[in-house]
Amino acid sequence: MHRTLLLEQLNRYSVTCEQDQIFLTTTKNFVNNNSRCFERSLDTGHITGSAWIINSDRTKALLTLHRGINKWIQLGGHADGQTDMHLVSLREAQEESGLSSIKSLSKDIFDIDIHIIARMHKEPEHYHYDIRFLFEASNQEELVLSNESKDLAWIDIRELIDSGVDETIGRMCRKTLSMFK
Repeated sequence: MHRTLLLEQLNRYSVTCEQDQIFLTTTKNFVNNNSRCFERSLDTGHITGSAWIINSDRTKALLTLHRGINKWIQLGGHADGQTDMHLVSLREAQEESGLSSIKSLSKDIFDIDIHIIARMHKEPEHYHYDIRFLFEASNQEELVLSNESKDLAWIDIRELIDSGVDETIGRMCRKTLSMFK
């Protein structure tokens, strides 16, 4: 079954708060009930992969000012049929940043988020079931903007929390600080 790897990763996921449990349960139900969950053509929603990239000092995270939604978010994108979400996350991170120094800190899921994507172009409103993995990269390496980004920046994790970023980024910041005390 092509969903086995993701379901195994979801079963190992460490829940840290009530919202985590809700996202985990909802995502597992979605994956179990949709054999095409990795396909963008599933217009009710689909699995996406994201990379939470921190620097080696674990003080900064790499974010993109996404061209489509005009918001600072982590790097990531559609699976387009690929079932290994860790590889999807890494591929998207490399494509969207130009970084060659990205290395995985774990193949276990770091965070899960579910968010609604507004109707855009020919795509109807739908959900992204976002599977996020933790990576590290050098914040000294030159960043290369992709056509999906208006900007890329290494941003201090504590400053992100203090700035009142949206909950999804704040949750990953708090998890990072908790992991690397």
